[in-house]
Amino acid sequence: MSYRKLGRTSSHRKAMLRNIVTSLLREEKIETTEPKAKELKRVAEKMVTLGKKGDLSARRQALGYINDEDVVTKLFEDIAKRYDERQGGYTRIIKLGNRRGDGSAMVIIELV
Repeated sequence: MSYRKLGRTSSHRKAMLRNIVTSLLREEKIETTEPKAKELKRVAEKMVTLGKKGDLSARRQALGYINDEDVVTKLFEDIAKRYDERQGGYTRIIKLGNRRGDGSAMVIIELV
């Protein structure tokens, strides 16, 4: 299984992804760099799939990854119901261009 290192230690990368997934599920739309968004997409799709399962085991797995209990509740009650008929592809990445300071490719990632 390959993944992007994103120039961080493993613990920093894991913490950053947990925070960014929590933010995406709370706000439903965030702006970030393209490599982070591509990595985030993998994790966010898995979280929505857990939400669609809806059982206690899936809820505990989501609580183990997502920092905010209110976001987990939103995931299981609101977001998962939206995607009952959909078989994957819950997020969309829209390119914005390069950031002025360092030229990083910026994107908006949102729930479809």
